[in-house]
Amino acid sequence: MTATAAGRPTVTPVPFDPEVQAVLDILAANPQPPLTRDTLPREGTDSVFPDNDTVIAGRAIDWEDRVIPGPAGAPDVEITIFRPRGSEGETLPGFVNIHGGGMIVGHRSWETARVVDIVEEHRVVAINVEYRLAPEDPYPAGVEDCYAAFVWTHANAAALGIDPERIVVGGGSAGGGLTAAVALLARDRQGPVMTGQLLLCPMIDNTNTTVASRQYDGIGTWQREANLLAWSCVLGDELAFSADAPAYAAPSRATDLAGLPPAYIEVGEAEAFRDEDTEYALRIWATGGQAELHVWGGGAHGFDMYMPDAEITRAALAARSSWLRRVWGVRS
Repeated sequence: MTATAAGRPTVTPVPFDPEVQAVLDILAANPQPPLTRDTLPREGTDSVFPDNDTVIAGRAIDWEDRVIPGPAGAPDVEITIFRPRGSEGETLPGFVNIHGGGMIVGHRSWETARVVDIVEEHRVVAINVEYRLAPEDPYPAGVEDCYAAFVWTHANAAALGIDPERIVVGGGSAGGGLTAAVALLARDRQGPVMTGQLLLCPMIDNTNTTVASRQYDGIGTWQREANLLAWSCVLGDELAFSADAPAYAAPSRATDLAGLPPAYIEVGEAEAFRDEDTEYALRIWATGGQAELHVWGGGAHGFDMYMPDAEITRAALAARSSWLRRVWGVRS
């Protein structure tokens, strides 16, 4: 442990994988303005990435936007449905995707590529969910929107061509944290049973007290200051970093992790969420639950999206696909 110039204690970070570091160097040469409550992007976020047809690029996948009922007394929820072309009349596994962005930025279209790849590789019907963002809509708005989308998908499985007993919910970063929260809600409310929860570098610990949370202060992709901002927006100043925060906002606060669906937990070795995600797997195992944990050496937060051509990304995608095949009972 060392001390910064400002006198704050810090710790030496685990180094990034060379391919990851090369991309980080490019990003550092073109720095973006820091996120603040006043600079959170809102207008035009749905057009930051290529549109659905461009992402699909001739693959045999159809899509449609739809509006479904939101939580009781709340606005409707927008979703996009992706399905293999010609699958009408079939009953396929289902995948509900929740996008990342710290629960303060982002749009479902940002993860269309990930969703479309899963639809094509595994022949599933996917639901890509839009949810309300903080600080305009703090907890519990976002998680309740995501839970409502999961419940709707299960209730409408027959019409969607989905097997209700083979629905996986997943997402990266904030999407992973929201997925974990939806799994807790489904258990506690005796809601639909989730086949599995795909937790990709999930954002689950609001306290920001782990060693890893301090190692990536000012370096990497999703840095400590952005994480502090996100939790303050989601939970408000009083609960932002408190151990008394609700578990459905920050799943690390859950006292009981028994009875949850099988989890796939993936995280980079060189990112702020490493320790909270590893601890979550340990706590699931302690209850006799299932959690397949992968910590990718030298991986930055979200390395599969920032560094799609890196060797660790290829390895991570292969492991992820293997778990999905096993949990869906699909053999290639």
